[in-house]
Amino acid sequence: MDTAEVILSVLVVVIIIVSLLSNVLVLICFLYNPEIRKQVPGLFNLNLTFCNLLLTVSNMPLTLVGLVSKAQPGGDGFCQIVGFLETFLSTNSMLSMAALSIDRWIAVVFPLRYHSKMRHKDAAFVLGYTWAHSMSFSTVATSLSWVGYHRLYASCTLSNPRASSRTQFVIFTVFFHSFTFLLSFIVLCVTYLKVLKVARFHCKRIDVITMQTLVLLVDIHPSVRQRCLEEQKRRRQRATRKISTFIGTFMLCFAPYVITRIVELFPAVPINPHWGIVSKCLTYSKAACDPFVYSLLRHQYRKTCTDIINRLLKRSSLNASGPRQVNQVNSIPTVE
Repeated sequence: MDTAEVILSVLVVVIIIVSLLSNVLVLICFLYNPEIRKQVPGLFNLNLTFCNLLLTVSNMPLTLVGLVSKAQPGGDGFCQIVGFLETFLSTNSMLSMAALSIDRWIAVVFPLRYHSKMRHKDAAFVLGYTWAHSMSFSTVATSLSWVGYHRLYASCTLSNPRASSRTQFVIFTVFFHSFTFLLSFIVLCVTYLKVLKVARFHCKRIDVITMQTLVLLVDIHPSVRQRCLEEQKRRRQRATRKISTFIGTFMLCFAPYVITRIVELFPAVPINPHWGIVSKCLTYSKAACDPFVYSLLRHQYRKTCTDIINRLLKRSSLNASGPRQVNQVNSIPTVE
């Protein structure tokens, strides 16, 4: 192994560890807090967490094995199963992010009608579509033997070693990425940009009220006035930063891999093998980023994590103080 392959191997190990721990933590928060379970977005987050966890334990370790050994991990049948899972889980993850963006759009643009427009049965219907959509592409690719070990990505993924079905594979690849990556990206942009538009409108209304209040309060201290103006600026930037994070992480993690897969369809264009692994690592890194982007940085999840930690610390402190109290009782002299 050269230096680049060693670095990439270490990167895959780090992604596996971070993805496993963060997604397990999201799952623990979901099971611990009944309020999270009652919310409709919790179902979408649960589905996304499930896909990320399964991808972490099934595909990432085998990519690491393929990168280190430079050979296919397991037999052809085993690799087809892993490739089926990789196609299904990656597609399901993208569509789950699109579903979360639709949920946020309805909540912000139609706040009074949100509970009637997005109920648990509506969320179940959306999740059913994401599963059917993902299953259809994965099943077609596997049944046509377009899933196998790909040396460029050191992974069991979409691959077509037969020249006789090259045209059909090209059509399927373009169609697949158009209705997974491109469709999800368009939904993310449309919904989150509308959310941003509404958020900026509300910020302007709040800014007008704040400025009118500052004008009326003639005797207000300059430091208080300055803090109010700084809070206005932070409020405007907060919504933009969140929307940029949602769309930016999606593009940064998935776009290089999808573009590489499209470029790969042209045999005359050479692709650096190290770049193939890097693009694959970027897609895996999305599984490690999602828990923070969609869950753990939110106030409700942070509070739940704090409650869990405090409960564990309280229990450990009680266990530690128990024997000490027993020893103190035993050390009390008795009068005979």
